[in-house]
Amino acid sequence: MKILQLIKEEILPLSRRQNTVLLVIIACVFQFILFYAPALAEQAVKTAKAQTMVEEIEEIMISNETIVKETSIDDEVAKLIEIENAKVELATTTAETEIASAEIASTTPRAEEKVIRASTHTMTAYNSEVAQTDDTPCITANGFNVCEHGIEDTIAANFLPMGTKVRIPDLFGDRIFIVRDRMNARYPDRVDIWMKHRTDAINFGVKVAKIEVLE
Repeated sequence: MKILQLIKEEILPLSRRQNTVLLVIIACVFQFILFYAPALAEQAVKTAKAQTMVEEIEEIMISNETIVKETSIDDEVAKLIEIENAKVELATTTAETEIASAEIASTTPRAEEKVIRASTHTMTAYNSEVAQTDDTPCITANGFNVCEHGIEDTIAANFLPMGTKVRIPDLFGDRIFIVRDRMNARYPDRVDIWMKHRTDAINFGVKVAKIEVLE
């Protein structure tokens, strides 16, 4: 009230009507300061908080979208890996089946194969080692790669033509062997059987058995 009195008497010596108008204006200003300004300030604070919450929610949504995308990518990669593993497994199974089929085909006599003669011979076994063969231990005398072939159906014999099919029924039943290699010239009448593993050849030792030459 002292401020109003000071304005009225000393700063603004006005007429009664002007004083009334001035007092109304001053009252409105004070009312605004006392009542509306705090409300506006509170509203501004609420608006700022709401904006902050919106921004935080947007950040969370963006983060979630990123996580979902990364998860989707991981799932796709996992599916691709699973498909590739399935392909490898299928290829392995196919290769094993082909090898098994080749072994069956090489050891099962055909109906038209006939025994044209039989004879008894001393038999030994050998492996693809330089000490037992030459500097190309996997390659036989007729150029056949026994290491790649991997099936124990090759024999070395000097008294039979290359490609001759034989059976050794007393030792190997109906398995069919093919002459693909030669022995040292000092063994004109011996049969040497190729085996993949050295221990198998050692355990085989020296045997005497009958061979059947097939047509």
